This record gives sequence, C-alpha cells and structure tokens, in this order.
Amino acid sequence: MTTPTTHLLYLHGFRSSPGSAKAVRMANWVRAHRPDLRFACPQLPPSPAAAMALLQALTADWPSQGCALMGSSLGGFYATVLAEWPRFQSSRAVLLNPAVHPARDLEKYIGEQTCWQDPAQRFYFRAEFIDELQAIATPVSSAAQRMLAVIAKGDELLDWREMQQRYAAGPILLLEGSDHGLSDFEDYLPELSKFLGLG
Repeated sequence: MTTPTTHLLYLHGFRSSPGSAKAVRMANWVRAHRPDLRFACPQLPPSPAAAMALLQALTADWPSQGCALMGSSLGGFYATVLAEWPRFQSSRAVLLNPAVHPARDLEKYIGEQTCWQDPAQRFYFRAEFIDELQAIATPVSSAAQRMLAVIAKGDELLDWREMQQRYAAGPILLLEGSDHGLSDFEDYLPELSKFLGLG
C-alpha cells in the first residue's frame, strides 16, 4: 500500500462488545506491534442508525488516506457500509464471518437481549432496528477488491455460502472448519494484518 495505515476501526458483532476475544486480541496485537496506530473499538448501540451516527462522530477527524476497517458478523456488515463512505473509499477492510442479511436474520431477536461477554449487560432490540438495517444496506461495488472476507464453513450461525456469494468479487479466505467466533483467529492475524497494511 502506498499510504501507511495509521488508523484502524474494529467493529464488533451483535450482542458482542469490545471485550470479545477477537477485539481484545486485536487490541493486544496493536499494542505489541503498532503502538503508533490509532485504534478504535467502540461499544456499538443496538440501533443501527445510532451506530452509524456514533461511527460518523468517532471518525470525523480521521484522514481520507491511511485508514483500515475490521468487522465481525454484524460488524462486518457495518464495515461493508462504511467502506463506501467518502472517508473510507480508499480503505481496506477485513470482514470476519460478515452478516449478509442482518435485517432478515435478526428479526427473531426482537426483544430483550444480553451481551455475550457480560450477561448482566442487557439491551432491547427494537422492531424498528430492522428497518434501520434495511435503510443502510449497500451493495458491494467499488469496495470489493479492498475487502478480504474471512469465511468459516464451520460457522454455526451464518450460512457460509451466502457470505461467499456476497463477497465473490473480492478476495476471500475460506476456512474449511473454524466457527462463527473464529476461535482460531490468532492463526490468521499475520495474513490479515498484512492485507490491512499494518506491517
């Protein structure tokens, strides 16, 4: 990459948090290998519209060059949306088992939910959030080659075939096994970091 990566935004998935195993591992990697990197991993609100507003504010002073995205599950869906924003139109993105149809898949979760990492944290997933997901959905177009989709055939929550079809225009790392949480995330960190220009 011509411009060194100076900023990295990590987006967690549904019912997840910055305390997820992958988010923590990525934060630790940044501290160890790229302490100069500006790393952000915010707690995303359950409302997709509110999440977009938060991310807009969080990255308002980020440069138009040198940024990278990483998102897991619903966070991968969000990263796909952000990759089309003017600020991120030259950014690379790594999508970890990205949600393809969250408006469809999350309908069954309308109601009170708990956080995976801390069941004491509760939130209410409202019916109108489905409309918000539909409103921000974007095609994979100009960003396709800038996105590396990491897709596990062993994903127990999402259909790997849908992910493969959705991101077919760009590079794909297709894992024969693994799981939705990518418990073997550590094994792929060097390759993913290289793709994002993190060194």
